[in-house]
Amino acid sequence: MALIALPFALTGVRTAVADPPPADYAKISPSDLIKSAPKGTLVNPYKDTQADIVAQGEALFGSSSCSACHGPAGGGGLGPPVTNDIWVYGGDDDTLFRLIALGSDGLQAQGYSRKGHESIVAPMPPFGAALKNSDDLWKILAFIRAHYQGDPSRKFGGAAASQ
Repeated sequence: MALIALPFALTGVRTAVADPPPADYAKISPSDLIKSAPKGTLVNPYKDTQADIVAQGEALFGSSSCSACHGPAGGGGLGPPVTNDIWVYGGDDDTLFRLIALGSDGLQAQGYSRKGHESIVAPMPPFGAALKNSDDLWKILAFIRAHYQGDPSRKFGGAAASQ
C-alpha cells in the first residue's frame, strides 16, 4: 500500500489512506483514548493562550477534585504544585494525560518511571473514570499550562528538575 501511495504523496495528492480524521474528544473517555493511542502520540488540541479554553479548564480543575490536592490555581497544597518545572514523570502532553487518567500507579504499570522529585510523594489517584470525557482532561491541561511558572524551557516537558 505504501508503494501505491508514494507517487500521490510526492505530488501532494491526498489518498484515502492518508490521515485519519481528528478525534472527537468529547465523545471518548480518557481511558478509551489511552487504549487506542500508542505511547507518546497524545497531543493536546488546545493551546494555553485560548482564554475561553483555559477558563473552562479552570472550572473543571476546581470541580474535578484537582484543586483539593493541588490548590485552587495549581500551586500545591496536600499534593505537589502543577505549575512549577518539576514534572515527576515528564511534562509532555501524552505523559500528563496518562498520569491524570491512570494515576501514578497505573502510569508506572505501563512502564513509566519517575524523572523528578517533589517534597510530596503521595501517589496520584486515577481520574480517567471520574472525568466526563477526554476533551475535559485536555482543557484541564490547557489551564495548567497557562499557569505554569517554571523554567520556560521545561514548560512542555524538557528535562525534569530535581529537588
